[in-house]
Amino acid sequence: MDESKRSAFDEDGAVLIEGCLNAEQLAMCRQVFDWGIENPGPNAHSLFDGSVQRSHVDNANPFAKGRLDELVASLPFGQLFADLWGSKHVWYFAEELFLKQGGRAGRSPWHQDTSYLPWGGKHFANAWISFEAVPKRNALEIVRGSYLGTRHDGSTFQNPDDPTEPLHGGGVWPRLPDIEAERRIDPNAYDILSWATQPGDVLLLHPGSLHGGGAVDADFPDRHTLVLRFFGDDAVFSPLPDHSDSGFTPAGVLYVEELASLKAGDPFRAPCFRQLI
Repeated sequence: MDESKRSAFDEDGAVLIEGCLNAEQLAMCRQVFDWGIENPGPNAHSLFDGSVQRSHVDNANPFAKGRLDELVASLPFGQLFADLWGSKHVWYFAEELFLKQGGRAGRSPWHQDTSYLPWGGKHFANAWISFEAVPKRNALEIVRGSYLGTRHDGSTFQNPDDPTEPLHGGGVWPRLPDIEAERRIDPNAYDILSWATQPGDVLLLHPGSLHGGGAVDADFPDRHTLVLRFFGDDAVFSPLPDHSDSGFTPAGVLYVEELASLKAGDPFRAPCFRQLI
């Protein structure tokens, strides 16, 4: 691991690893991705389903867990994250699938994954694997260094007039900033990171980073992205608000029973998560 990559992730919360996966490894990822799209789990949701226009997201599909656990054991992420974080151990959490096709699916709203998952500490990362060459204008965007700052409330993602409508409410966490509205007034209001990527490149993102984007358009109509999530020694359980009417528990909505015994500040561990190192 190049020291500049370690520093970039530590300071910025995101870094691009070019050529991380070879053609064989990428093909294995795509096979698991395609299976998941055709066999969605209980957390999947879709918009504009059809042969021409489709937007589909799935998260921690229990039917795919065996396939994903086997896949990550054959990929270089265990040693990569151990080197990136300086962590003795690395575990795999779960996957997320993003499919946008038809050239009309808009950008994903700005958010932090830590608004929806009970994660604290520096040793968390999402590995973004896109199977197309993604132009910079269609790429994921990240607010540089934001994972080191405020943990915001999530968005309901249900109000098109207010992308910051609070998920949990109650004032426990600050409301999300309306980043796109502020950028329309001042394009330099935020220090934004994004990269054009080629197949085999992997974007590493701390889930506490404010991130969003990844729209498709007429010139880049389809995007297939597999996100694999990992954690290391400095990963702790950091519960969500327990007063919420959102349907989320303090453990979120994934692996709730497996995480039920953890208290704030406990090491984030459970036997269900595949240990890679």
